[in-house]
Amino acid sequence: MMTVEYDVADESLAPAGKLRIEWADRQMPVLQQIRERFEEEKPLSGERLAACLHVTTETANLMRTLAAGGAEIAVCASNPLSTQDDVAASLVVDYEIPVFAICGEDRDTYYDHVNAVLDMKPTITMDDGADLVSTLHSKRSELIEDVKGGMEETTTGVIRLRSMAAVGELRYPIISVNDAMTKHLFDNRFGTGQSTIDGILRATNILLAGKQFVVCGFGMCGRGVAMRAHGMGANVIICEVEPVRGLEAAMEGYRVMPIAEAAEIGDIFVTVTGDTSVIRGEHIARMKEGAILANSGHFDVEVSLKDLREMSTGVRQVRPSLQEFTLQGGRHVYLVGEGRLANLAAAEGHPAAVMDMSFANQSLCAEFLATSDVALAREVHPVPEEIDRRVAGLKLAAMGIEIDELTEEQKEYLASWELGT
Repeated sequence: MMTVEYDVADESLAPAGKLRIEWADRQMPVLQQIRERFEEEKPLSGERLAACLHVTTETANLMRTLAAGGAEIAVCASNPLSTQDDVAASLVVDYEIPVFAICGEDRDTYYDHVNAVLDMKPTITMDDGADLVSTLHSKRSELIEDVKGGMEETTTGVIRLRSMAAVGELRYPIISVNDAMTKHLFDNRFGTGQSTIDGILRATNILLAGKQFVVCGFGMCGRGVAMRAHGMGANVIICEVEPVRGLEAAMEGYRVMPIAEAAEIGDIFVTVTGDTSVIRGEHIARMKEGAILANSGHFDVEVSLKDLREMSTGVRQVRPSLQEFTLQGGRHVYLVGEGRLANLAAAEGHPAAVMDMSFANQSLCAEFLATSDVALAREVHPVPEEIDRRVAGLKLAAMGIEIDELTEEQKEYLASWELGT
């Protein structure tokens, strides 16, 4: 008889969720290899791992891997709209993993679930956005003594955690999985690019070809969105605050301009900055009839929802994941996924094949924290280079791709300063 504590929408959804988890697992060969080793070696035995992640099929396979390694696990959602309810049900029913996540949960329930996960008194934390860590520090600080370290999955969370570390508030070490080469070069770029476009198309069913497509932010996520939009025939405009990124976007052939200027010509706007109030009332006021707003940053703050609501005379839900705001004067603008992560609120998130690398990093970093004798400072640390390279090697092998190795002569040349012209 199942004794797992949990709070999910509907346990009867479990059979459908299990099929989807199994399908995703087929696209995650690196995580499969790690799970097989973990099953034998149990490197996480004795660890209590609290996870605050998007509860998706890919996350389910990460949880299976951590459980195979011997960890006691509990997981909650890192966004109120990103939970796949059938997956949450299957994790509970089929894998006996405690899950506290319901798609569409309100803010109070969201934080009740965060606290339910913290009740396990974790020794390792795993976060996507840093809500777990911030709650632990601000509301449950008595639990910090047992925590060895944690991992952070996304840019927004890393920003928050580095801010905590800068003022001396971070009380245990965090590994920034987000900054691993095998995460941000692939997950952020190829995953966010494809899944954001997927979310916009599911919500709107519009034709991208010929549209003026504005991307706010040209980090790895912005690069991915711009690349995919351009590939579907959109005319891409980049808005940036960093001169190097703005220059790079210009030299890649995109138009670059301030958001105030882009607001007048854009058909579709996507924010991927990790910052707040990127698109504000002053910009919305200049937008053309039918402009579409979407956000793929972690929190629903990049499009100012306060400004949008104050400017509106009415709101209608015109399609699943699409709201129509009628502005004073009769113009309309449309908001995808309530301003939350468009790729998860309106679609299924990143493809499993790219999350394979991100979650391989999560698994191996959890093993590193559990087994390493290295004492890490209370700050944000990079993923150990050996782990990053191992993940890349495993992924290449899974894809059937071989690369060259340096000869001894080449190694000597690279190690020497004497061999020149």
